[in-house]
Amino acid sequence: MTDSDTVWLTAEAFDRLRHELAELRRQGDCGSGAEAFDGDDRALHTSRVRSRVRELEALLHRAVVGEAPPDDGVAEPGMVLTVRFDDDEATETFLLGVRDGAGGDGLETYSPDSPLGRALTGAVQGEERTYTVPSGRTVRVRLVRAVPYAGR
Repeated sequence: MTDSDTVWLTAEAFDRLRHELAELRRQGDCGSGAEAFDGDDRALHTSRVRSRVRELEALLHRAVVGEAPPDDGVAEPGMVLTVRFDDDEATETFLLGVRDGAGGDGLETYSPDSPLGRALTGAVQGEERTYTVPSGRTVRVRLVRAVPYAGR
């Protein structure tokens, strides 16, 4: 597995997603959940559950759990980033990681695959990058600080 194939998850997020997968599999084995639906709705529900099971299996298979990235000031998954947008004096701090696996500690999480995550991945402290938001506007962002996630 290459680095680009892996996803970073906290241990708590890994456990939460593993429990969700077990529950979905249990429901599938027992047929529970689908009986509340009729005909096409039942088929749609079953399809959604199967899709989520495949998504979770792939995510958990690719997961790197709780291994802190090096404390080298480079933005990468598993790092808590503090950034400053455009010329704003205020900063924003968030975890760069899989949103589905976000910790329950109240820290905002941005995916490395999001426009902001792609722009910042590989940036070093003090470096400025740009990215395009869905409206088409280009935003400047400066990486103020990057430290490994240590839980909260």
